[in-house]
Amino acid sequence: MINAYTVIGQPIAHSLSPMIHTLFGDLTQRRISYTRTEGTPETFAEQVLQWQASGGRGCNITAPFKEQAVGVCTHLALSAERAESVNTIHMHADGRLVGHSTDGAGMLQDIEHNIRFRVAGRRVLMLGAGGAARGVLGPLLDAQPAAIHIANRTVARAEGIIEAFKDDPAATLPISASSYEALAEEQAFDLIVNATSLSLAGSLPTLPEGLFASEALAYDMMYSRHDTVFMGWAREQGAVVSDGFGMLVEQAAEAFLVWEGVRPKTRMAWPRLFELLNSK
Repeated sequence: MINAYTVIGQPIAHSLSPMIHTLFGDLTQRRISYTRTEGTPETFAEQVLQWQASGGRGCNITAPFKEQAVGVCTHLALSAERAESVNTIHMHADGRLVGHSTDGAGMLQDIEHNIRFRVAGRRVLMLGAGGAARGVLGPLLDAQPAAIHIANRTVARAEGIIEAFKDDPAATLPISASSYEALAEEQAFDLIVNATSLSLAGSLPTLPEGLFASEALAYDMMYSRHDTVFMGWAREQGAVVSDGFGMLVEQAAEAFLVWEGVRPKTRMAWPRLFELLNSK
């Protein structure tokens, strides 16, 4: 039996997920098929249900449907409850649609195991307060940094994320918020995560110099064959830089684990995955 999966998004033609998961199937000796599905806000919910009715075992959800997917699921894993979004739906034999969010776990895996940067005890700055930031905050809290600061153009939105996490069991460390301009008054940070989508537009928030501590890591959640604007700026500031391609791979491995019960050894996949990225 071949287990069928798909990724639903808009646009979706550029998605590397089919190639990544097919490679994971080969590595784990699992028989799977994985396709792309173009969605719209009006058709998304019905498309998920149709995929389930056709015998699909699960689906990945990408922009702009991650928050909408919460309402389609019958149950939410803790990861999805914390993120208030879903990027992986597991379709159980009893009809349940269980939503998961693997973005945060994937990013942390990339930072701590691939890049080998330990988050515990470090000062972390998150740029942006949208769904991407919310989706990774839970696992960052679990890693026990010394403090997390969220900067956003609209400070109230950053404060809203902090309010949403005030009762989280892991939220025992200082979490604060400010505008981008007010960052000039903050101490230097060991890890700065760009959770804005500005890299896709080739732009950057207006940021002061002096944000990076010695040997700091600048991590852009977007990915590209070349340095993003954020990465180029951070490199000039003396930081170690990384884009989010590793996060893409690791969050996919977490989704594969949810569906197939085994986590692929992603290190074995990297040579082929780099080829995929550079072919785009």
